[in-house]
Amino acid sequence: MSRTLLCLFAVAAMPVLAQPAAPIVSPEVSPDHRVTFRFKAPNAQAVMLSREGAQPLAMRKDDKGVWSVTTEALEPDLYGYSFVADGVSMLDPNNPGIKPNLIGPQSVVHVPGPLSLPWEVNDVPHGTIHHQFYKSGVVGDQRDYYVYTPPGYDAKAKKPYPTFYLLHGFSDDASGWTAVGRAHVILDNLIAQGKAKPMVVVMTLGYGAPEIVTGGWTGVRDPSIGKRNRDKYRDALFAEVMPAVEKDYRVSKDRTQRAIAGLSMGGAESLFTGLNALERFAYVGAFSAGGGDHDYSAEYPNLDAKANTQLKLLWIACGTEDRLIDPNRKFIEWLKSKDIHVTAVETPGAHTWMVWRRNLAVFAPMLFQ
Repeated sequence: MSRTLLCLFAVAAMPVLAQPAAPIVSPEVSPDHRVTFRFKAPNAQAVMLSREGAQPLAMRKDDKGVWSVTTEALEPDLYGYSFVADGVSMLDPNNPGIKPNLIGPQSVVHVPGPLSLPWEVNDVPHGTIHHQFYKSGVVGDQRDYYVYTPPGYDAKAKKPYPTFYLLHGFSDDASGWTAVGRAHVILDNLIAQGKAKPMVVVMTLGYGAPEIVTGGWTGVRDPSIGKRNRDKYRDALFAEVMPAVEKDYRVSKDRTQRAIAGLSMGGAESLFTGLNALERFAYVGAFSAGGGDHDYSAEYPNLDAKANTQLKLLWIACGTEDRLIDPNRKFIEWLKSKDIHVTAVETPGAHTWMVWRRNLAVFAPMLFQ
């Protein structure tokens, strides 16, 4: 038999390789801002899309085992989401974008909008994010914090920069405001537009008592853990983080050049820390504050109308669909009963980053003016 025939027999005997399956595109954002999510799970009985700020949506399976659903047109923003397959929550395996969280990380989809939106990256000078690590003697663990220095930051500047301490919420980590909240992008844009002063922003780890989060959702419901968490957070901030920031960065030690604000658990920590230390902070803010003590007189024993001479701004905001709107309203009424000046803001929205990004974009321009 000739060599040619042998080659033909060999080729004929080779198995036919299956064509690789077409890659799954998920999420897919259409020009009209509708978003299609896809998830391959041929053996699942039911799959739902769980999206930040929305009710779960049932997904449908095609003959290839791919589940999909398309949303209505979404407002331009960033949305966390996950798939729930037969009761088990999972990240989107086809999307590298992650919303970090210590309890429930999610995938994230960006529905782009006009460059006028404060969290959209513009062609403007950009600041720098520094990631710092240290051993906490107060809490007894290794921890971190992030520092944003504004565009053109000069470590030898004649005039020191003001400092804004910005706190994350329960179950976030210290990267929350940069990884999800886009605080650095918002500040870049506001500074470039002349709406905000160049400032150093310090984003700390908000757990003075780590067991508040390592215990899952049960920890945050324990009032004794909540109090220890606020106390130890304040102690670590004052004894460790602030001295390190004021040593390593060209920032002012003047109380009128310091601000503190945060979201959810971080909002309660900001109020507790800032309003009990007006000798350190002239600006205090809270976005959807939650987890504070409802015995306000015990939590703020020295707070009275004299605070008005020290506070340049006390700003408390919450979404009207947020489950924490009533506690926020009650605290605001208590402040007013003490004749303490407070700027109370209610906006549409629930307990989501879509609200808090907007809060930051409004709050930051009011600082250090």
